[in-house]
Amino acid sequence: MLPEYGLSRRRFVVTAGLATGGVLFHQRWLRAEATSPVVIIRQAAATARINIHKLRGNVSVLEGSGGNIAVLTGPDGKVLVDAGITASRLQITEALNGLSPDPVKLLINSHWHFDHTDGNEWLHSIGAEITAHEKTRKHLSVTTRVEDWNFTFPPAPEGALPTKVFNKDLKLHLNGTTLALEYYPPAHTDSDIFIEFPDADIIHVADTFWNGHFPFIDYSTGGSIDGMIRAAEANVGRVTDKMIVIPGHGPIGNKSQLIAFRDMLVSVRDKVSALKKQGRSLDEVVAARPTAEYDEKWGGFIIDGNFFTRLVYAGV
Repeated sequence: MLPEYGLSRRRFVVTAGLATGGVLFHQRWLRAEATSPVVIIRQAAATARINIHKLRGNVSVLEGSGGNIAVLTGPDGKVLVDAGITASRLQITEALNGLSPDPVKLLINSHWHFDHTDGNEWLHSIGAEITAHEKTRKHLSVTTRVEDWNFTFPPAPEGALPTKVFNKDLKLHLNGTTLALEYYPPAHTDSDIFIEFPDADIIHVADTFWNGHFPFIDYSTGGSIDGMIRAAEANVGRVTDKMIVIPGHGPIGNKSQLIAFRDMLVSVRDKVSALKKQGRSLDEVVAARPTAEYDEKWGGFIIDGNFFTRLVYAGV
């Protein structure tokens, strides 16, 4: 059972603009009891600016609507990793058309969260087959409550559901290259996968890596701080110094940034755990500011140090 904490218990800020990789909250304060961040993010996405970053091997990244969207172009049609927010459809379409005239043929969901799957239905309507881990389909198929977003997601419409699912790993051969999909043990959620483009030496690790930001951990659907650390360790072990790393949120990264993220997670987990073992209450641990040395670098996005401390406290 989770303690009472999270976005439904805290004040947060929101802008109508977007930051790298997602909505940046600032300036105008709202209470999550009145308005879920899910609603706010979807509204902000209507005016989102989509930034295009061309990488290598016909792989690009679209930043600005929900999680980072990877795009592989080629004669077999576009392959997308994650779908962004439906309200950004016009901007995403314009960005996709700017990359190539190829139709969208395949959409891969990195996990079930709305900021990565909200656009599933409209992308399916223009011809995309949807592929994901079986637990992504499970969560999208049923009513799912995320307490820390103060939001209950209804079952997704049939057209938004993945039609091809896998359990452990899957290899795809499209546009003259290979895509390797592999499941993480529960980490950010219990549905996370990574998508590797080995010929281009690029990996999309999705929300197991928030580059320069404290991450959200979804305890409602199987996530945990220890699981996040295990995924971070696996990412560090998997990635080479030359590999391009696409995070779920934040700028395009590399191995050294993965290591910094892993080290931050371990440090905060250990500090919070030590305080909790001393018998400190949640409020007392938050007041002790165990994230203080990281707040300036990691706390400027959706989740600040106090909220991240609450997330970690729930899992130690």
